Amino acid sequence: VQLQASGGGSVQAGGSLRLSCAVSRRTSSMSTAWFRQAPGKEREFVAAFFRSGGNTYYADSVKGRFTISRDNAKNTVDLQMNSLKPEDTAVYYCAADTSLILSRVREADGYDFWGHGTLVTVSS
Repeated sequence: VQLQASGGGSVQAGGSLRLSCAVSRRTSSMSTAWFRQAPGKEREFVAAFFRSGGNTYYADSVKGRFTISRDNAKNTVDLQMNSLKPEDTAVYYCAADTSLILSRVREADGYDFWGHGTLVTVSS
Protein backbone atom coordinates (compact mmCIF):
# COMPACT_ATOMS: atom_id res chain seq x y z
CA VAL A 1 0.00 0.00 0.00
CA GLN A 2 1.37 3.41 -0.95
CA LEU A 3 0.33 6.70 0.57
CA GLN A 4 1.18 10.15 -0.72
CA ALA A 5 0.53 13.18 1.46
CA SER A 6 0.30 16.72 0.15
CA GLY A 7 -0.96 20.16 1.10
CA GLY A 8 1.48 21.29 3.74
CA GLY A 9 2.78 24.82 3.91
CA SER A 10 3.18 27.90 6.02
CA VAL A 11 0.33 29.82 7.56
CA GLN A 12 -0.20 32.39 10.30
CA ALA A 13 -1.88 31.49 13.54
CA GLY A 14 -5.64 31.37 13.13
CA GLY A 15 -5.37 30.31 9.51
CA SER A 16 -6.37 27.09 7.77
CA LEU A 17 -4.75 24.38 5.71
CA ARG A 18 -6.05 21.23 4.08
CA LEU A 19 -3.90 18.13 3.81
CA SER A 20 -4.70 15.31 1.43
CA CYS A 21 -3.48 11.72 1.34
CA ALA A 22 -3.82 9.58 -1.77
CA VAL A 23 -3.99 5.86 -0.98
CA SER A 24 -3.22 3.12 -3.50
CA ARG A 25 -5.84 0.79 -2.03
CA ARG A 26 -9.53 1.16 -1.33
CA THR A 27 -9.88 3.47 1.67
CA SER A 28 -13.30 1.94 2.38
CA SER A 29 -11.57 -1.28 3.47
CA MET A 30 -8.91 0.28 5.68
CA SER A 31 -8.37 2.27 8.82
CA THR A 32 -6.67 5.55 7.94
CA ALA A 33 -5.15 8.21 10.12
CA TRP A 34 -3.08 11.33 10.41
CA PHE A 35 -0.17 11.64 12.81
CA ARG A 36 2.31 14.46 13.34
CA GLN A 37 5.80 14.88 14.66
CA ALA A 38 7.18 18.16 15.92
CA PRO A 39 10.94 18.77 16.16
CA GLY A 40 12.38 16.93 19.13
CA LYS A 41 9.11 15.21 19.95
CA GLU A 42 7.61 11.80 19.39
CA ARG A 43 5.11 11.13 16.66
CA GLU A 44 1.60 11.77 17.97
CA PHE A 45 -1.88 10.84 16.90
CA VAL A 46 -4.06 13.51 15.29
CA ALA A 47 -7.17 11.91 13.77
CA ALA A 48 -8.39 8.63 12.31
CA PHE A 49 -11.12 6.72 10.54
CA PHE A 50 -11.59 3.25 11.98
CA ARG A 51 -12.15 0.68 9.24
CA SER A 52 -15.11 1.05 6.92
CA GLY A 53 -17.67 2.09 9.52
CA GLY A 54 -16.86 5.75 9.29
CA ASN A 55 -16.29 6.31 13.00
CA THR A 56 -13.76 9.07 13.56
CA TYR A 57 -11.36 9.71 16.40
CA TYR A 58 -9.44 12.85 17.31
CA ALA A 59 -6.70 13.90 19.67
CA ASP A 60 -8.00 16.23 22.36
CA SER A 61 -5.58 18.91 21.18
CA VAL A 62 -7.23 19.18 17.77
CA LYS A 63 -10.85 18.33 18.53
CA GLY A 64 -13.17 21.04 17.24
CA ARG A 65 -10.48 22.52 14.99
CA PHE A 66 -9.49 19.65 12.69
CA THR A 67 -11.76 17.45 10.60
CA ILE A 68 -10.78 14.18 8.94
CA SER A 69 -12.72 13.14 5.88
CA ARG A 70 -12.35 10.58 3.16
CA ASP A 71 -13.52 10.10 -0.40
CA ASN A 72 -13.81 6.37 -1.02
CA ALA A 73 -14.39 6.93 -4.74
CA LYS A 74 -11.03 8.67 -5.04
CA ASN A 75 -9.28 6.75 -2.24
CA THR A 76 -8.19 9.92 -0.51
CA VAL A 77 -8.18 10.95 3.14
CA ASP A 78 -8.10 14.66 3.94
CA LEU A 79 -7.39 16.64 7.07
CA GLN A 80 -8.99 20.08 7.25
CA MET A 81 -7.14 22.16 9.82
CA ASN A 82 -8.74 25.36 11.07
CA SER A 83 -7.77 27.84 13.79
CA LEU A 84 -4.18 26.72 13.52
CA LYS A 85 -1.83 27.40 16.40
CA PRO A 86 1.98 27.59 16.48
CA GLU A 87 1.98 24.35 18.46
CA ASP A 88 0.42 22.62 15.44
CA THR A 89 3.74 23.07 13.63
CA ALA A 90 4.98 19.60 12.68
CA VAL A 91 5.55 17.15 9.89
CA TYR A 92 2.21 15.48 9.24
CA TYR A 93 2.02 11.85 8.13
CA CYS A 94 -0.86 9.80 6.81
CA ALA A 95 -1.07 6.16 7.78
CA ALA A 96 -3.23 3.15 6.96
CA ASP A 97 -3.82 -0.38 8.10
CA THR A 98 -6.01 -3.26 7.01
CA SER A 99 -6.33 -5.05 10.35
CA LEU A 100 -6.16 -2.37 13.01
CA ILE A 101 -7.98 -3.07 16.25
CA LEU A 102 -9.93 -0.28 17.91
CA SER A 103 -7.81 -0.19 21.03
CA ARG A 104 -4.79 0.80 18.91
CA VAL A 105 -6.40 3.46 16.74
CA ARG A 106 -4.30 6.19 18.41
CA GLU A 107 -1.04 4.23 18.35
CA ALA A 108 1.47 4.79 15.56
CA ASP A 109 2.70 1.22 15.95
CA GLY A 110 -0.75 -0.03 15.02
CA TYR A 111 -0.42 1.14 11.40
CA ASP A 112 1.57 -0.83 8.85
CA PHE A 113 1.60 1.65 5.98
CA TRP A 114 2.93 5.20 6.01
CA GLY A 115 3.36 8.03 3.59
CA HIS A 116 6.13 10.56 3.50
CA GLY A 117 5.39 13.54 5.66
CA THR A 118 4.30 17.01 4.70
CA LEU A 119 5.48 20.01 6.70
CA VAL A 120 3.03 22.39 8.32
CA THR A 121 4.45 25.58 9.82
CA VAL A 122 2.25 27.92 11.83
CA SER A 123 3.73 31.28 12.75
CA SER A 124 2.52 33.50 15.57
